[in-house]
Amino acid sequence: MKRSSFLITGLTAIALGLGAVSIAHAQTILKFSHTDQPGGARNAAALLFAKAVEQNTQGRYKVQVYPAGQLANDPKAIEQLQLGGIDFTVSSTGSYATHLPTLNLTMLPYLVENFEQGWKLYDGSKWLQTQFAKAPDKGFRFLATWEAGFRDMTTKEPLASPADAKGKKLRTFPNEMMRWTLESMGFNVQIMPLPEVYLAIQQGTVAGQENPIDTIYANKFYEVAPNVTLTRHVYSPIPLAISEKTWQKLAPADREAITRAAQETAVWIRKEIKSGQDRQIAEMQSRGAKIATPNLAPFRASVQPAYVKAKEKYGADVDAILADADLVRKSTK
Repeated sequence: MKRSSFLITGLTAIALGLGAVSIAHAQTILKFSHTDQPGGARNAAALLFAKAVEQNTQGRYKVQVYPAGQLANDPKAIEQLQLGGIDFTVSSTGSYATHLPTLNLTMLPYLVENFEQGWKLYDGSKWLQTQFAKAPDKGFRFLATWEAGFRDMTTKEPLASPADAKGKKLRTFPNEMMRWTLESMGFNVQIMPLPEVYLAIQQGTVAGQENPIDTIYANKFYEVAPNVTLTRHVYSPIPLAISEKTWQKLAPADREAITRAAQETAVWIRKEIKSGQDRQIAEMQSRGAKIATPNLAPFRASVQPAYVKAKEKYGADVDAILADADLVRKSTK
């Protein structure tokens, strides 16, 4: 009797073990690549999204997050999306403009004045939704608009006005509109991957860089370029995209589950970025950063040539996004 009991117990254990192996094998691993540091809000959002995907799909999918450019820089990550080499990335709207040129216009300087206006523009602009809808034909699909904030400057020397920018090398990411904007201010633009920027400033290859506060804080750029100037020259959210190859493999229920996870995480990171800015600025200041809030009128005036170039190249699309932005600004005053 005891022997039979042991036998049944043993067979049950084996069956449970085989069941666990079967479940493990059934789980699909999805790769999520981004360039934020492990301590940044973007990475925190990616981990939150990964947890939500696993829960929403009852464990059928597990998202493995690769931060700090481990798999690819931003342009290469988007290319990998198209090829199906990775499944998700999150980057500035302007990074996707290589494949959807009209998205360059989301980087127009001083397009909106605050977070609420930016959220209304990205959630409600018919023009912008039309541009986003073109993405699947390019090999990726936008799931939700995550947040990074307004872009500011960190430089070795003070930047009180565009006059201080003349002839200085400033790092940025590869985007046509950003280049036009920074050149209009007087900078010499230097393109390089984000993980290389800290050392480049430290070695004097560039005089500084521009990025949202959370990125500046997470990458500690204020250590090598201590003048943090709150120019807020471009509103820079970061849409989360999925590879179209991956999307086409998903069952309808899993598409809905993953999209819901992306949109729920967007709500979280918008609140996190907005509420965290003052704390991060104060912490950088306590560590030696010199925080400056300049008169923005000279900066706004200096970037008008960027608008002229945009109009020459993109014509009616410029009018369309400016009209949507104007409606948003009026509705929030």
